[in-house]
Amino acid sequence: MKETTPLVEVDHLKKYFGDSTSIFKRNKDVVKAVDGVSFTIEKGETFGLVGESGSGKSTIGRSILRLHSITSGDVKYNGQSLHQLSKEDMRNLRPKLQFIFQDPFSSLNPRIRIGDAIGEALLDHGLCSKTEVKGKVLEVLDICGLAPYHYDRFPHEFSGGQRQRIGIARAIILEPDFIVADEPVSALDVSIQAQIINLFQELQKEKDITFLFISHDLSVVEHLCSKIGVLYLGSMMELASRDQLYGNPLHPYTKALLSAVPIPDPTLKRERIILKGDIPNPANPPKGCKFHTRCPLAKDICRVQVPEFREMEDNHYVACHLV
Repeated sequence: MKETTPLVEVDHLKKYFGDSTSIFKRNKDVVKAVDGVSFTIEKGETFGLVGESGSGKSTIGRSILRLHSITSGDVKYNGQSLHQLSKEDMRNLRPKLQFIFQDPFSSLNPRIRIGDAIGEALLDHGLCSKTEVKGKVLEVLDICGLAPYHYDRFPHEFSGGQRQRIGIARAIILEPDFIVADEPVSALDVSIQAQIINLFQELQKEKDITFLFISHDLSVVEHLCSKIGVLYLGSMMELASRDQLYGNPLHPYTKALLSAVPIPDPTLKRERIILKGDIPNPANPPKGCKFHTRCPLAKDICRVQVPEFREMEDNHYVACHLV
């Protein structure tokens, strides 16, 4: 059987913030936000990226779409290196690569009506005429569960859930192949979260859109994603399919995250793994395994040697000396 090229390939991606060559900075001022992360996303797949705040999830999403420059490594879309494209070629490719922000209100101009905000990208990229744009906007509003009369309203007239639907509408109106969704349900009520999750599932099924879904909520990721990567301090700790990760987590960090997921049955109890301390400073990460300062099972080797990211079973990877 002929192997297909993944839609998105992230190869040893590194993104450091800060300039160690500046006379005003020292080497320890360089923040290693993403430190050698690799994974692939197949077409039509929803890939979940999870981890605590400060683990580098959003930086990876922005680096993939070239909203950040990268320090080293590569990002490929359909086999083509995105960070080697000219600005003009990247602009031509932008409609196929979209971003849904965590806070949709901050990404909307408060003085522009919603219909114009959703349709402006179509006009900027020359994908339709001015006479056609309103019809396309009304069509995408309907897909996202919004009414035609919302077209002439301003951002402050919408609830949080409605604003997130507007953010989704702005992304899908360009008919993209790939969308990075950066914690799109984290600020919403649980009932609204369920509606937005259902909308993502419908879009993937009907439009064959590929998603990178960034979240810290593993219960949400379980419903949406077929493959999941667990990040800690800019490094990938574990990478597996949904069934493998939830059925047989291998890394102590993954086990701790899963132990915090609420169980809807009050008669069942799960042993909670409480991690001590805070996530370390990415400008001065621990030597050896980055997680050893908080790991309840850490050994001497964990403090001095970086664990190899290796395949323990079919397509199940982990970076841990204890496995």
